[in-house]
Amino acid sequence: MKVLLDHNLPHKLRTGLGMFGKHEIVTASHMGWGELKNGELLRAAESDGIDVFVTGDRSLAHEQNLRELRLAIVALSANNWPIVKDHVPRILAAIESSVPGSFKEVDCGLFSRKNSSD
Repeated sequence: MKVLLDHNLPHKLRTGLGMFGKHEIVTASHMGWGELKNGELLRAAESDGIDVFVTGDRSLAHEQNLRELRLAIVALSANNWPIVKDHVPRILAAIESSVPGSFKEVDCGLFSRKNSSD
């Protein structure tokens, strides 16, 4: 399975997912698609044979017609490596159970800044 990580995700996620060795994991930046936005990026990914697109953009499901896609989308609730790293097995499970045109969310928790008055 060929998996594309969006440019808004930490590059360490590629290594984390790659440790399982089952899939080809590429990043939007590595593919030269760092400047492409949502629709353009999805079309480029489909043209290149990407099976699953992993992103931190949970609103993508509302912005794109997913039923027409040949790839699946997995959206993470956070894109901060210290939060995401503990959820790599859940992210991998979502990738492996994805089907074309599907949208899955993986709840990794949320990044929040501590208020200085706390």
